[in-house]
Amino acid sequence: MTQEQITLLRAIPIEDLASRLGLDVHHHKALCPFHNDHHASLSFNVRKNTYRCFVCDAHGDTIDLVRHLLNKDFQQACLYLSDGSIEPIPAHSTHSPHETQSPFDASRYAHFFDRPYLSPEARHFLFDQRRLDPRVIRWCRLTSWRDRNGIHWLQIPYYDRECKLVGIQNRNLDYHPTTLTVAQSESRESSLSMPSPSNVSERSELTVNHEPRFKFPAGSHCTIYNLPILNLLKENEPLYIAEGASDCWALLSAGHKAIAIPSATLLNPNDLQPLLTLHSKLLTQFHMYPDRDLPGERLFLHLQALLPNLTHHHLPPPCKDYSDLYRCAKREQSKLACYAGSCGS
Repeated sequence: MTQEQITLLRAIPIEDLASRLGLDVHHHKALCPFHNDHHASLSFNVRKNTYRCFVCDAHGDTIDLVRHLLNKDFQQACLYLSDGSIEPIPAHSTHSPHETQSPFDASRYAHFFDRPYLSPEARHFLFDQRRLDPRVIRWCRLTSWRDRNGIHWLQIPYYDRECKLVGIQNRNLDYHPTTLTVAQSESRESSLSMPSPSNVSERSELTVNHEPRFKFPAGSHCTIYNLPILNLLKENEPLYIAEGASDCWALLSAGHKAIAIPSATLLNPNDLQPLLTLHSKLLTQFHMYPDRDLPGERLFLHLQALLPNLTHHHLPPPCKDYSDLYRCAKREQSKLACYAGSCGS
């Protein structure tokens, strides 16, 4: 599982997750399931998206909550969160969404995307590393900024089909991951939360980092990315579904019309309604290059159960996602161009 996927799992609203796991959350508090609690000692910090018990000192993030509540190891907890098995909160629930996060203030951010600015760091990431088409970057209205600590960020706007700004994803361009084993990661996690037995039977590599790779303003609705492209679809035209914005940019740069979905867990079934309407009205055919890992295949199977005619495209090894495939193709094109140029001279 990639660090990007783990970051998305940690961005699942902590109180919503707690409610779905059976905890009765009121006013950011619940009875602590980790000791014999009678006074709602478990507190939720919705700004940091964490929990803490002020009696037994159990604390952590969404992954920790699943680990300790369901007695799973780190890897199992991530898979549990990523496979979409957690049912959404019923519509008749008395749990108010306003208790978990503030509404997204689009007016505060919309002007950033009227005249997008790409810093040298952003241009290097998008054009030198990713080799993306500048027209795609203009279409997606990507912009960049630098915070007070000197960290460079790529700012990714999410629009609904009517081109209304509904969310923002900030990507850390100075992110430099380190590599730890799952066992080492669990050891670090355990030092920050209550002890839990480890059931890791093998050591596989996991990318972790102290600094966040992604940030989302309060209330951001970042589920389906690039919805305005649906307005340009013609009858019988294919639509590609990517995992994350990066793969979506690569698909667009390759000449495909594409949207992106971060994970099955963060996907609201109601968000798929525009796609179902497209299929019934325009006979739209859906295509997908799932990431070459278990979460990628799980996401494909989840979507296949909801979307008709979703076609699976296999990525050739060693490409782990469509962005890899696109960059490999661009490198081969560059080699051929250089070879043709040398032959011509």
